[in-house]
Amino acid sequence: MKKAWWKEAVVYQIYPRSFMDSNGDGIGDLKGITQRLDYLKELGIDVIWLSPVYQSPNDDNGYDISDYQAIMKEFGTMEDFDRMLAEAHERGIRIVMDLVVNHTSDEHAWFVESRKNLDNPRRDYYIWRKGKGDGQPPNNWGSCFSGSAWQYDGTTDMYYLHLFSPKQPDLNWDNEAVREEVFSMMDWWCRKGIDGFRMDVISMISKTPDMPDGKVGEGAIYGDFGPYCIHGPNVHRYLKEMNEKVLSRYDLMTVGETSGVTVEEALKYAGEDERELNMVFQFEHVDLGNRNGKWNRNPVPLAEFKQVMTKWQVFLKGKAWNSLFLENHDQPRSVSRFGNDSPHYRERSAKMLATCLHMMQGTPYIYQGEELGMTNYPFTDISQFRDIENLNAYRELVTESHAWDAEELIACFRYKSRDNARTPMQWDDTENAGFTEGTPWLAVNPNYKEINAKEQMKNPDSVFHYYRKLIALRRQYPVIVYGDYELLLPDDAAVYAYVRRLEGQSLLVLCNFTENEQAVEVPAGFSRADAKVLISNYGRESAEGLGTTLRAYEAAAVLVTD
Repeated sequence: MKKAWWKEAVVYQIYPRSFMDSNGDGIGDLKGITQRLDYLKELGIDVIWLSPVYQSPNDDNGYDISDYQAIMKEFGTMEDFDRMLAEAHERGIRIVMDLVVNHTSDEHAWFVESRKNLDNPRRDYYIWRKGKGDGQPPNNWGSCFSGSAWQYDGTTDMYYLHLFSPKQPDLNWDNEAVREEVFSMMDWWCRKGIDGFRMDVISMISKTPDMPDGKVGEGAIYGDFGPYCIHGPNVHRYLKEMNEKVLSRYDLMTVGETSGVTVEEALKYAGEDERELNMVFQFEHVDLGNRNGKWNRNPVPLAEFKQVMTKWQVFLKGKAWNSLFLENHDQPRSVSRFGNDSPHYRERSAKMLATCLHMMQGTPYIYQGEELGMTNYPFTDISQFRDIENLNAYRELVTESHAWDAEELIACFRYKSRDNARTPMQWDDTENAGFTEGTPWLAVNPNYKEINAKEQMKNPDSVFHYYRKLIALRRQYPVIVYGDYELLLPDDAAVYAYVRRLEGQSLLVLCNFTENEQAVEVPAGFSRADAKVLISNYGRESAEGLGTTLRAYEAAAVLVTD
């Protein structure tokens, strides 16, 4: 297997708006990130993935960009960015930027020109279509943020496509001029010294030209655009072009957000010899339980979770590289979703989840606060939310159609809302958790006095120090990074057990996903006297006894050498 620095790295995602506020306006900023780089150095991470910091009107918290080569005013200046980049590099930390090029803001100069008239040189930078007549849009597609995926524009009596908010018009990647503009901008950032790109919804950049109506699912109002906009006809040609003209010229880490991707499709995006991206984000494991839509409170069945994770581990072996994550800015807190966020079990289950994920083959991603075991927020009212996805869904499902009971939808939001991940970082037990001296843009989770970085850094048994150890182990043992993977106990509904193997070393990983004791049979050889417990969330020093019982949310990784 080919070795690479990004395969051996551990990535930490920062959501700048919620990380650290340096000037008291209630919004995190670049100077705040710079102030906290020593904390990240202490944690031991190698790479920061920075959610968008570009100029934006913030309809979708920075994922609607009005200028790719300017910094959002709330976050600071380009000088602040350059200093943050330099300070990170001084500490041996790389910076990966969030690249959002499926769409722009409707306030971007390109779109301002595009909507002026049919003959404008930038008209074809976006996707315009005539309506069907009678005030009907070109087709029945719904957007990801509720409502139609088409917005009527009276200036030219046409509709433009927006797979997300109406303020996020989709770029027309079939236009070579658009691709050249994007590649030029990417090259500008690379010359500035950044270390890679996380590419937002990159699998959506190529659309089927005829754009037929989509299938309307049960209970849905709009048609599904997926078959016509995801993994479209030219997506791989455009990414190969991007690689040739930009990516291959620098030593970068690249990861594509590719919703709906299969393992077979992932090989096209991230195959070792495909010359596109280093890896992709797949969402099969976090989408479990979503058969009838996102808004539910369904638990994730462990047997299905193991099946999905194992499929990706086994199928990509030697052919492509995995991205390992349970949390990001679009997901609820993992300890609330996959573990147990009650005070009695929160720390134990947070450590168990981290063990399960970080011992697999792939590059692990830690989302800010995950290393503290931060939890979902106890939302009770729609007024507490800021996420456009929740606000639009509530309006459509409760206020307008009365299809949902308000309390039930809020309960689903409390379990699955993206705002769970966006509450401010919990630094200490002072007011607003040390995030800001002002009024935070989104409320701080009230449990910050019990869950915060200052307290955990002092406590050697904390979730923070457990993550530090996991990160250090990856540097010490190549079997954790590059070893083969074999699932054990595939049908067990409570225990996730697997073995990693490389060059005469075997690593057994055991994780109890329940609060009940579980009997488990350890494979022969792992309980012998010279077996080494690399990490345990119960402080086990010996593998003796592992072959009988796993305690509530217990996790252990045991190494033997042939």
